[in-house]
Amino acid sequence: MTKKIIPENFDCIIVGGSYAGLSAAMALGRSLRNILVLDGGEPCNEQTPHSHNFLTQDGKTPGEILKLARQQVAYYNTVQFLNDSATEGRKIKEGFQITTATGKSFHGKRLIFATGIKDILPDIPGFAECWGKSVIHCPYCHGYEFRNRKTGLFANGERAFHLTSLIRNLTNDLTILTSGPADFTPEQWQKFDRNRIAIKEGEIVEIEHSSAATLQNVVFKSGEKLNFEVVYAVIPFKQHSAIPVDLGCELNEHGYIHTDDLKRTSVEGVYACGDNASSMRSLAQAVFSGNFTGATVNRDLSEAGF
Repeated sequence: MTKKIIPENFDCIIVGGSYAGLSAAMALGRSLRNILVLDGGEPCNEQTPHSHNFLTQDGKTPGEILKLARQQVAYYNTVQFLNDSATEGRKIKEGFQITTATGKSFHGKRLIFATGIKDILPDIPGFAECWGKSVIHCPYCHGYEFRNRKTGLFANGERAFHLTSLIRNLTNDLTILTSGPADFTPEQWQKFDRNRIAIKEGEIVEIEHSSAATLQNVVFKSGEKLNFEVVYAVIPFKQHSAIPVDLGCELNEHGYIHTDDLKRTSVEGVYACGDNASSMRSLAQAVFSGNFTGATVNRDLSEAGF
């Protein structure tokens, strides 16, 4: 039986209970704010075997870090948790109302969205199975573990060019896989040639891998196969929750929730932190942005009530 959340009116409702949301909750809990953390239990790094580049937590599984974080935030008795998904949000006279998938309704003077993003995986057999394991997104999060390996980069255009220099620092064996006509400037082609970066334009139709999601071959429409030990991939995403946009929060040109320097969105009283508002997709960044957002919300609540 689910414990009844008391009260139903909160200083702030945090939608999303992963690293950014919990970090915001800790900052607010330590400021004696009545907080509700709503989380549907679908972290975007669920498949990732280990987290890296996060001081004191390097090499731990995302689940280990999340479990400890939740235990520590639960110490603050003004913070309550509900394992439920927010499905609707609306502005009301005293703040905001959030409705959940189970039909519950809660009111908050402020809202923090720490809802993350949802990767849109390409319809390529084997890609989803390897995602987060041997098909990866970030040289800072995973690059050290795959240093000096035979490496592919599944990307094109400016994004591919940007990542190439970062990945080239980790390996001398790098091939860009554009899966279609390459889109690079003459100057970029010259840099690729100078650094001995190969370009493969054939359409990718399959990722061959072992039962442990260890990458083996990238298969092209022509039937050709190239062996790689790791492939970085740039793929599109969408906001994990539609509620911020439904409330009127603006997105920037890249699809992230637009915030000012204090993590305030374009809607007064609504804030955003973590992956939904930043291209710096890492645990360390999420924890920082959540902590910063919690401090901003506490400041705004304090000034409003002073």
